[in-house]
Amino acid sequence: MTTRDRILARVRRNQPPPVPLPDIPRFDRETHSPLETFSAALARMGGAVAHCPAGLSLDSFIFERFPKALVICSATTEVRGTQSIESVRQAAELDNVDVGVLRAAFGVAETGSVWVSEKEFGVNALGFLPQHLVVLLDPKDIVPDLHHAYLQPGFLHARYAVLMTGPSATADIEGVLVRGAQGVRSLTVIPSPARSSTS
Repeated sequence: MTTRDRILARVRRNQPPPVPLPDIPRFDRETHSPLETFSAALARMGGAVAHCPAGLSLDSFIFERFPKALVICSATTEVRGTQSIESVRQAAELDNVDVGVLRAAFGVAETGSVWVSEKEFGVNALGFLPQHLVVLLDPKDIVPDLHHAYLQPGFLHARYAVLMTGPSATADIEGVLVRGAQGVRSLTVIPSPARSSTS
């Protein structure tokens, strides 16, 4: 038996008895309109909520919002774009994408964040290499705050997940804020009821 084995054996023998973890309160608070709270929080972080007019398809709305976009890569069947994420074999192939489109699993009203895992991205780089990111979000899937967000089951199953809050930004010591410095230049959330056909 090595010294390491002896030390580990002693540690195992002298472990305190297990105790159950304490219940974490949810810190519930009233949210009159989760979508309005979400929209205001996202706007403070430089993002925007855009409502698709009735009768206009999501594809048409996105093309109107980004008229100069040549490559629109979609990770959801709800938006066709010009390219499907399923055609992407390597992350580097996304370096010419003008607009990335995906559906978030849920949003957080308190922070204006959207939660996205490898399942929603298709290719994780879709959240960072495009010039602009468009996120579909079902208003029913907005939780009040981060306490409720961390109770979502997605955290138990995802290998990779992020809470995205607005576009990329950086600020120097003089307080000059630059958006789009290391990632997407804009983040637009479109409230849209979820469909079972999303990828």
